[in-house]
Amino acid sequence: MSAPADPAPPQPPLELTGSIWLRAGEQNWGGAQRIELLAQIDLTGSITAAAKAAGLSYKGAWDAIDTMNNLAGEPLVLRATGGKGGGGARLTGRARQLITTFRALAAAHQRFMQQLAEQGVSPAGDIDLVKRLMFKTSARNRLLGTVARVRTGSVNDEIELRIAGDHRVVATITRASTEELALAPGRSVIALIKAPAVMLAVPHPGLRLSAENQIEGRIALLRAGAVNDEVVIDVPGGATLVAVVTRESTQAMGLAEGDAVLACFSASAVILGVVD
Repeated sequence: MSAPADPAPPQPPLELTGSIWLRAGEQNWGGAQRIELLAQIDLTGSITAAAKAAGLSYKGAWDAIDTMNNLAGEPLVLRATGGKGGGGARLTGRARQLITTFRALAAAHQRFMQQLAEQGVSPAGDIDLVKRLMFKTSARNRLLGTVARVRTGSVNDEIELRIAGDHRVVATITRASTEELALAPGRSVIALIKAPAVMLAVPHPGLRLSAENQIEGRIALLRAGAVNDEVVIDVPGGATLVAVVTRESTQAMGLAEGDAVLACFSASAVILGVVD
């Protein structure tokens, strides 16, 4: 009889934390580690000693220094021909001011994070939402859904989702993608649909369409363009869909804000993504 498995160690509670990074355009100056490198250079006069204290390799330290010097537009660190060990480095006044400014910002940031914690802001319930808000894509339609059913096939699988308002969305993806994303009932996913893939129809009895996805809503906004119109559709339950259709089609259908429409798109037009 085998011995019972050891219980899993308790997970540490989630804590609200953050850090400050300096940027110049698309370039990262860096954060606390690089500022600490500057501070250690000022303290020791040695790149080698400063790199070790800051947890960087000698090459990594000089790469960081070169980056900061270039982005600052003026020297922050100067090579010194004399000094400790026969050579070293020293900071300019601009670098010392940068250290002072960064530390003041870091202290203010820490006080801000502490205030959030004291106000009861908990990351446990919001961490997944923050991930979803940071999810970037060119697709105009991003719908949070839950996998309701997976119908497997030899090559492609059909994934049925439920989105806000208990609407059904179907996606057709490869079997390999299903496995890679670990899709199974209950799994949270984000469905991406490009706006040009969304077709519009006016609902009426007897209307039959081949598109697997047909979601009824009302036109909340119609942005007219020279060639194409952008149609924003509010879906009961809180979801929003965007369609891009030709100006000619909008006029032929007589579409206007407030009208009921069917937003239709094929299952193959739906791309699925996960945030973990």
